[in-house]
Amino acid sequence: MNKEKILLPGLDKQIDFLKKNLIAEVNSALVIGSASEVPAETISKNFNCTVEVIVEDYESLLNSKLILSNESNINARLMSFEATDFNSSSFDLVYAQASISSVKRNKIVKEITRILKPGGHFCVGEIVALNKSVPRFVQDIFDSSDLLPLFNNDLAQYYLERKFTLTVSLDLTNTLKEFYLLNADMLKSSKGDLTQQEKSYYKKLLHKISHESNAYLKLGGDKYIGFIALLLQKGANEKR
Repeated sequence: MNKEKILLPGLDKQIDFLKKNLIAEVNSALVIGSASEVPAETISKNFNCTVEVIVEDYESLLNSKLILSNESNINARLMSFEATDFNSSSFDLVYAQASISSVKRNKIVKEITRILKPGGHFCVGEIVALNKSVPRFVQDIFDSSDLLPLFNNDLAQYYLERKFTLTVSLDLTNTLKEFYLLNADMLKSSKGDLTQQEKSYYKKLLHKISHESNAYLKLGGDKYIGFIALLLQKGANEKR
């Protein structure tokens, strides 16, 4: 992985959004999701704090530990997003970039609420649907990744109903074209470097990236798929 790139929807714009808008003391932070090493490093340095990174598969854990091997303030762990091992009220900040827009969202957000300190901050970037009805090929993208995107106009209300206060939001849909172009280019260049065993191992992932990139860039997926970043605050009196 290129450490200078954040190869997630939103690219480097979500972490820039957080740095610009969060003026608060952060002693402990949690970063949720694979390929989130650069956001974790940025948060650790910007806020001078310790950071936990959690991923849900062993391959991502190995990648994170390798990339973060020289970062003494950052610890990567294998953990379920909806049932972590952390104590209640553990974190001043939770950061999730394109990692919780899933069928498990309700359970994950409930868990984030539990482990976030009262008055703590949650910076989330969510894949959203730009229309309430999407064509079959877009729904196939969502289904293949276990995504359950909210309609873009409903996103903020979803979190308000869960007792968060919205500090600020930013529409980052314009980053998706570059994101898919980067992924398509990386896919094209990396195929020649993979052994047959690796190609077999990564066959499903490579097919998924290729399919999504093609659907977004060539079939009109850009009319239906968006990305929005929110900076939220847990109510000071909310325990769970």
